[in-house]
Amino acid sequence: MEGDEKTLIDCHVHLAALPEGDNGCYISPKMLKSPLFRFLLWKHGLSPDKPREANRKYVDDLLVELRASRQVQRAVLLGMDGVYDHAGELARKETDFLISNDYVLQTARAHPDEFLPGVSINPQRRDAVEEVHRCADAGAALVKVLPNAQQFNPADPKYTAFYRALAERHLPFLSHVGYEFSLIGKDQSVGDPGRLRLALDEGVTVIAAHACSYGLMLYERFLPVLLTFAKQYPNFYADISALTLPNRFRMLLHLRRHPEVHHRLLFGTDYPLSVMHVAAWGRVGLRSLARMMQTTNRFDRQALVCRSLRVNFSSFDRLLSRR
Repeated sequence: MEGDEKTLIDCHVHLAALPEGDNGCYISPKMLKSPLFRFLLWKHGLSPDKPREANRKYVDDLLVELRASRQVQRAVLLGMDGVYDHAGELARKETDFLISNDYVLQTARAHPDEFLPGVSINPQRRDAVEEVHRCADAGAALVKVLPNAQQFNPADPKYTAFYRALAERHLPFLSHVGYEFSLIGKDQSVGDPGRLRLALDEGVTVIAAHACSYGLMLYERFLPVLLTFAKQYPNFYADISALTLPNRFRMLLHLRRHPEVHHRLLFGTDYPLSVMHVAAWGRVGLRSLARMMQTTNRFDRQALVCRSLRVNFSSFDRLLSRR
């Protein structure tokens, strides 16, 4: 396989956990009963009635697939902060899913050869700046946010101090882009990558998830933002996570025609979501397509599909080397 070297770091791997003991995680009853969440539990053989065993199995299954990969050596585990009210306090009734930073840090520390901690900090929280420094001191590799579900506007100037703290600690800021389907998005407009300009202007290394894909299949309205930011900001990057899915692969096809931005693309999968090869149908030879079908490891299939479509990318370690 071309590029068959185990050197990549996947910057977009979700850590999932059920609440148990004092792990600080939370899932709302509505989310727990949702068809998507129930499907994921079934697909991964996880029992909500046995949270400790389920949490251990999720990590163990991830480790098995990661270690079996021929190209990916490590993964950034992503947490998920909650929704916060105007006073900066956790709004549990508005929060559907929470993976605590302590759980992310603990899991990464337990497997330092495979995992890097990608904490999540909603800038709306009262102690957001303090949490940036706490997590940086604990070894965080990046900060991940999902504005649609965490209900904040990344362009709000009141978050300037938060962005300055990220820049000071050299912590990359990975933000979801486009529509959000897995969690409830109250305001989908905050998934506009144009709202990340404030963070960029404050010197933060920004990673736009899903290569700025809109996520609605037929129309990639944010392609101009991707091209403009890549040209204007040396601190702007985008990951290729989820780009093989039907609702996002049009952006993958657009990227084939824009090799000038490939040096700003970082490898990511959006694990535990599937990696598909439908984008390659009719665009690669039958031998290449057969190889994709035979590659069951999600990390390797993501790299193979993108490279076969002539979409190149770098590894997250290029950002680690700058810290």
